[in-house]
Amino acid sequence: MTQWKSKLQLPEDTSLEHSAARSKLRLGLFSYPVLQAADILVHRATHVPVGEDQRQHLEFSRYTANSFNHIYSHIFPAPEALISPAKRVMSLKEPTLKMSKSHADQRSRILLTDAPESIHSKIKSALTDSEIGVTYDPVRRPGVSNLLEILSHLEGISCNELATEHQSANLRVLKERLADRVSNHLQPIREKYHSLMGDETDYLDHVAEQGARTAKTSAELTMQQVREVLGL
Repeated sequence: MTQWKSKLQLPEDTSLEHSAARSKLRLGLFSYPVLQAADILVHRATHVPVGEDQRQHLEFSRYTANSFNHIYSHIFPAPEALISPAKRVMSLKEPTLKMSKSHADQRSRILLTDAPESIHSKIKSALTDSEIGVTYDPVRRPGVSNLLEILSHLEGISCNELATEHQSANLRVLKERLADRVSNHLQPIREKYHSLMGDETDYLDHVAEQGARTAKTSAELTMQQVREVLGL
């Protein structure tokens, strides 16, 4: 598990002996993968949808499951990662960083609940560059490439094809096309969200309660089998 280095924005050659690392370390940084593994394994999940930055954590879950199965009995399946093709959507303001809800600039991200005008405004102000034309080059032109990648995932067209389509157009045209596509794609999600939040029949409470009962039953069954093989 080396991901703690990137989480603390430390060089890859940093070790736990470095004072810079020790001054930033927090319990949550190391307990989070353990708690996540517990949540996954207690329900004996076979496939888990995760982002690329969670792959190491899932490997820890697999290691834990395989170790327990080897020592005691085959109780836990080794969970497989379900990685979306759009596994890393980058920030609209710092396109070398992953889009995050914790970023200080609210214009750096698009929320599922954003209104169409907000989506258009954020994409219009997305950081690109001063180079003329549209080309796909993630290293040299991360901002433009980020917009192409988002559009590619929504339209099912490769980034290079999209760049070719827009090679004689300016970036404004690309941004307008992307904003329209994102807004239309999120519309049913946004409408469903507002419908549920305005529901006065306690529907969400009922869903949460049913989910809690199902999860409790699943966890109790797993723990019963674990106690049996441990002789507890």
